[in-house]
Amino acid sequence: MSAREALVEAKNLKKYFKIPRKGQLHAVDDVSFKVYEGETLGLVGESGCGKSTVGNVIMRLLSQTDGQLLYREKNIFEADSKESFELRKKMQIIFQDPFSSLNPRKTCRSILGEAYRIHQMGDSAEIARQVEQLCDMVEIPTNLLDHYPHELDGGMRQVIGIARALSLSADFIVCDEPVSSLDVSVQARIVNLLMDIQKQKNLSYLFISHDLSVVRHISNRIAVMYLGHIVELAETDKIFANTMHPYSIALLSAVPRVTVNKKVSRILLKGDVPSPINPPPGCRFAPRCWMATDACYKIDPPLTEIEPGHFVACMYAKESRNRSVAAEKRSLD
Repeated sequence: MSAREALVEAKNLKKYFKIPRKGQLHAVDDVSFKVYEGETLGLVGESGCGKSTVGNVIMRLLSQTDGQLLYREKNIFEADSKESFELRKKMQIIFQDPFSSLNPRKTCRSILGEAYRIHQMGDSAEIARQVEQLCDMVEIPTNLLDHYPHELDGGMRQVIGIARALSLSADFIVCDEPVSSLDVSVQARIVNLLMDIQKQKNLSYLFISHDLSVVRHISNRIAVMYLGHIVELAETDKIFANTMHPYSIALLSAVPRVTVNKKVSRILLKGDVPSPINPPPGCRFAPRCWMATDACYKIDPPLTEIEPGHFVACMYAKESRNRSVAAEKRSLD
């Protein structure tokens, strides 16, 4: 997979927020990854780890503090206004909350036709035809086009958001927790819809979520994020079968399982989460890690390729799998 050309590549991406009289909040700190054509990269982590900020910086809804973002090897942060306008057609986003991301004063027909009007892609009749084709693609009943967003259920509102992201034939879409606010049955429908459209259009997704079961279902590779850093990145099967970073191990142990007459072991993390405001040196997971040594509080390990295609930011990555068993036993005592 590494031999393929990346569609989108983030290089040392940083996003800091200035906090008056306190310093800087390191929301995204030196994040690098690639998304290849036709694949889904899942980005997971607990709330506040910076995963949604990554998506917003990629879409330039937030300005970057430092780093590069390459689209087909061109740094989009250096693009002029004309180039940026054209890039908007190729890179789109599906927001977490469709209720707040859809204009309540416009009908669904107007919302779906807006991008075509902005980019002057036909007269009124041509735009109407393209909107109807869009509805056929995502299975939106045409009788709903004259409804307002508040008149639809949550699942259909999210389908409208998906259709809007597809309206300009984008080939890269940031999916920012698109199913987190939906019922399980509706989640399945939305995820399957995204996967079907991806196959039809050869789309690439950055799928941001905290739900590991959903990410496992849709993703080709998974990046695990903790306090602004990517701590592990590998193919989906490798992440679940050979987890190496202690945080990833603890995260996966928290996934609900259906078991019969069997006690499920969990790793209960102890210690305090470091503040992302002017974070101290060393590994940010060290205060909660059962493997931490004195060196972990001094050295911030870079994301390193431990095995082909398997990247881990931990000095003791190869030992973590064996030592996590002891941690599981302690958590059950």
